Amino acid sequence: MRTYTQLTQAQRYQISVLKKMEHSQTEMAQVLKVNRSTVSRELRRNTGGRGYRPKQADEKARGRRSKAKPRIKTDEWEVVEEKLRQDWSPEQVSGWLKKQAGSSISHEWIYQHILADKRSGGDLYKHLRCQKKRRKRYGCPER
Repeated sequence: MRTYTQLTQAQRYQISVLKKMEHSQTEMAQVLKVNRSTVSRELRRNTGGRGYRPKQADEKARGRRSKAKPRIKTDEWEVVEEKLRQDWSPEQVSGWLKKQAGSSISHEWIYQHILADKRSGGDLYKHLRCQKKRRKRYGCPER
């Protein structure tokens, strides 16, 4: 599973230098070892009237990060966990929440929550009906 990491301040200064040297966004991405869409988004979000300024870009990014709030509140997760402990399926919990509480948490989000709980030592996964080992299949030459 890939993990998302935001650009660091040093990477933003590198973008600034490469931009002044008139490198393309693809070349900048190769130097920084990030996807070219990351560089594109960075420049689009943080270029002002005076061009791309890395110090201000970093401050803007920190400001956006501090405004972020969780999509699903902890009290909603407590209700989900309570229903799962009563051996409800994630699909049933999701449907019940849509009807009763008016909040929409997809069954996929609930499965992701269960897996995160399992990784941190929890026991929610034991309440799932299907106890088979979940494995992700990749293309392999034996097939």
